[in-house]
Amino acid sequence: MRALQSDIEQQLAGAEPEVEVLLVEVAGGSVLRVFIDHPDGVTLGLCERVSHALAPLREDYSLEVSSPGLERPLTKPDHFRRFVGRRARVRTRDPHPAGRPEQSRRSFTGELVGASDREVTLAADGAMIAIPYAAIHRSHLMEE
Repeated sequence: MRALQSDIEQQLAGAEPEVEVLLVEVAGGSVLRVFIDHPDGVTLGLCERVSHALAPLREDYSLEVSSPGLERPLTKPDHFRRFVGRRARVRTRDPHPAGRPEQSRRSFTGELVGASDREVTLAADGAMIAIPYAAIHRSHLMEE
């Protein structure tokens, strides 16, 4: 998936250089969802322009381009850094030991308190939980 996202980012770099690709996902094998952001916000017109710029992908996928919405995906260290202080949900690929072994789980919701180049730190359930980016399956902001 990273390769596909990288290809999409390169395609948009010339056509829409201020567009940030937040997340690319394939649903049901045939739907390609592209979540974008822009410093001036995401409009219907911008989504249309991005769809046209990604027209070659429509040969293999049904293309959906949209804004991040209230539960903005967090996929890169810069995303986590930008939203330190906000509530987020982080789901890991495998159970993550959050202190005691009996508390191993895959989903954490709490305040983003830090984000280094290697991991994100959440204040959740009365503890500080450091989760390496490589262990994260999905993450997004929580509606306030």
